[in-house]
Amino acid sequence: MALLDILTGRRTSGGRIPPLAMALMGLLTYNKLKKPAGAAPDGQPGLAERLEDFFKPAAGGGATAKGVIGALLTGGMMDLVNQFRGAGKADAVDSWVARGPNQTVSPNDLSKVLTEEQIAFLAERTGMSRDELLAGLSERLPQVVDELTPEGRLPTTEEMTPRV
Repeated sequence: MALLDILTGRRTSGGRIPPLAMALMGLLTYNKLKKPAGAAPDGQPGLAERLEDFFKPAAGGGATAKGVIGALLTGGMMDLVNQFRGAGKADAVDSWVARGPNQTVSPNDLSKVLTEEQIAFLAERTGMSRDELLAGLSERLPQVVDELTPEGRLPTTEEMTPRV
């Protein structure tokens, strides 16, 4: 299954990324987007600048798939897993990573795991209300993490790096 299919929950996409998929991507890349901006040592745009392109609306009001793969390759999933563990939701997030059934997470639980800043950031960039965002994430996040960890563990940096 392709990455966009994992994020959208569909086998095919219409070319635009739905708001919930954007929210999932934003959540997985949040800590990378919020780091100080600036050029990389080689003079190229920094990661934050490249990822911000993902959230810029495309012509017609939707986002394109630009930058999606690179965004996931930043270690954001590890940041998210650690955030869940730190908020006392290790059992839930560990079930998503491990093989076997996924524990559910309620919108209320998510509101306790995610910071208000994260929620506002995602709501603003997706156009979703706070309640829509938390409901959508509570429904899709367990499956997305599960599908991004098919080996039952978090992938290594090498495994997340695309081969040319």
